[in-house]
Amino acid sequence: MLSKEKIERINALARKKKREGLTPEEEIEQKNLRKEYLADFRRMMEMTLERVTVYDPLGNDVTPDAVKIKKKFMQ
Repeated sequence: MLSKEKIERINALARKKKREGLTPEEEIEQKNLRKEYLADFRRMMEMTLERVTVYDPLGNDVTPDAVKIKKKFMQ
C-alpha cells in the first residue's frame, strides 16, 4: 500500500497544479507518483477480486473460470 506521505504529496501537487501550476520537475514527480498509485490500486483490486465468489440467485457458484483457476494456485 502507498505510504501516507506519498498520498499527501500526490494531493499537494494536485492542489498546487490547480492554483499556480507545476515546475517540470514537479510534473515528472506527479506523473511517477500517480503511476505508483495506480499500480498499487490495481494490485489491491486484483487481490480482492481473486478472493470473491459469485453466486446467482439460485445459489449456484458462477465465479468466472479465470478467477477459479487463480484461486486454485493461491491455495
